[in-house]
This record gives sequence, structure tokens and C-alpha cells, in this order.
Amino acid sequence: MSHSLDGFFRHITACNTAVLPGGRLEFRLGHQPAGWVQPDLLPVLLRHGMTVAGRTVTLADPARLEQIGADMAAEGVYRSHHELFDVWTDMAAPPVARIDRGALPLFGLMAAGVHLNGIVRRADGLHLWVARRAMTKRLDPGKLDHLVAGGIPAGHTVIQTLIKEAAEEASLPEELVRNARPTADICYALDRPEGLRRDVLHCFELELPPDFVPVPADGEVEEFRLIPLREAYELVRDTDAFKFNVNLVLIDLFLRTGMIDASSPDGQRLRRGLTGWHTPHPT
Repeated sequence: MSHSLDGFFRHITACNTAVLPGGRLEFRLGHQPAGWVQPDLLPVLLRHGMTVAGRTVTLADPARLEQIGADMAAEGVYRSHHELFDVWTDMAAPPVARIDRGALPLFGLMAAGVHLNGIVRRADGLHLWVARRAMTKRLDPGKLDHLVAGGIPAGHTVIQTLIKEAAEEASLPEELVRNARPTADICYALDRPEGLRRDVLHCFELELPPDFVPVPADGEVEEFRLIPLREAYELVRDTDAFKFNVNLVLIDLFLRTGMIDASSPDGQRLRRGLTGWHTPHPT
């Protein structure tokens, strides 16, 4: 196995391109810092009743955010996903608002998702179930993905979302999914064309029976394949075959299974790199 970890570090770098505040204006919901907005969005925000003081934009009533997001989509400011997500100022506290998923990057708001590694133990070593994303997906069509992954819709818990996505994407029964164990929370801040993504990935691992075969159920997956974990390691290290944030979850897996020495200086740097920027920081 190659001792060079450069191929893994490039994924960490690629998912943490955002500099905060980086010329953005702080966005507050009530009195709480919630995200970041680009200055060129300010006329739209003021038109919808927000206020600005210095380099801070404030929506005094967080409950108005959902309707403002719908109105902005109708105006063509962004493309709606027609799916509400909860909005947090602190993920250790209850959400304070809701907004369409497509608007989260406009405001630099935190978003949460679940990612599940499906592991199979065989005589020749660990294997990993991977999905091929449908070509109709808006983001990274055709890329490799986890067995199960998805954003957490408004009003859903992490476990509820994991069970829902597992059934929809891979026909996994609930009684099997409940055996999944949490492994890590991975965070990053990424500049993308749609805005600033500040994501928290709640990661899980599920050991599956050797005879279990996942079946696509909702049209979001083209196919599933069971590959040796070593092959996944090489794909992450040497290629961009996986969806961008899936690489981070797999790096965590490689650290936990010893494929990357977690106690080495580079292994420790990789582990720190998975924490990312996930809460607003004042200018």
C-alpha cells in the first residue's frame, strides 16, 4: 500500500474551500449568528424585510424565513428543491426555522445529512457496498456513493432519516438498519456555484450479511456493487470517482480500520481535517 496520503489530503482541501467570513456578511436569525451571505444578495434581503447594520444582516423573526425562501424561489433567486430543511444556529440546540433545501447555501446555513457505510466481512477481507448515482441527480450524477446517504428533512431526527433513506434507496428493512452504529460527525465549509455549503455529516456503519443484496427503490441509484475495501481505498486516493463528500466519510473509515495509520502525524492531520468549519465565526 502506498505510504503517500496526498490523494486523501486533496479531498479534504477540496471540501474546505470556503474562507469565513471571506467578504461575506454575517447573517443572524434574531440575535443568533446563523450563516453568511454574499453582499450582492443584500438588495433582495432588504426587500424581504431584513435589516443591515455594519456587516451584519438580521432577520428579526426567524419564523418568517420559510416564506421568504419560497418567495425568493418564485422570484428566480434560486432553484427550489421543494423540500424543507430545519435551520440551526447551534446543532446542539433545537432548530429555529425552516427553509427550502435549495436556499441553504444562499444564506450559508448549516445543513445535516446521514451517510451509511455498508460493510461485508468475507474470507478475503472487508468489502464495501457502493452505489452508482442516477444520471438524473442534480448533484454529481453518475458518481459513486455510499450504500445510503441523504439530507435530513425538516422535523426528522437523524435515526428517522437513516431508516427512511435506507428503505428508499436500498430497500433495507428497518430492523436491519437499527443495527447501524454511529462512527463520526464530519464537517466542512465549501464554496459551490449555488453558494456556501456548511454541512454536518452524521456517519454510520452497518455490517451486512454476506447474502444480502441491496435493491434500488426510488430511482436515485443506478446500481449497487460490492467491492473490496482496498479497491475503495485506491479509488479515493487516486481518482474522483466518488461524490465529493463521500470521500471524507471513506477517509474516516480507512482511519478506523487501520488502512491509514491514525496515530501517525499525517493520520492525525487527516482526522483534524474532517472537522472543518461548521459554526459561524465573527469577523
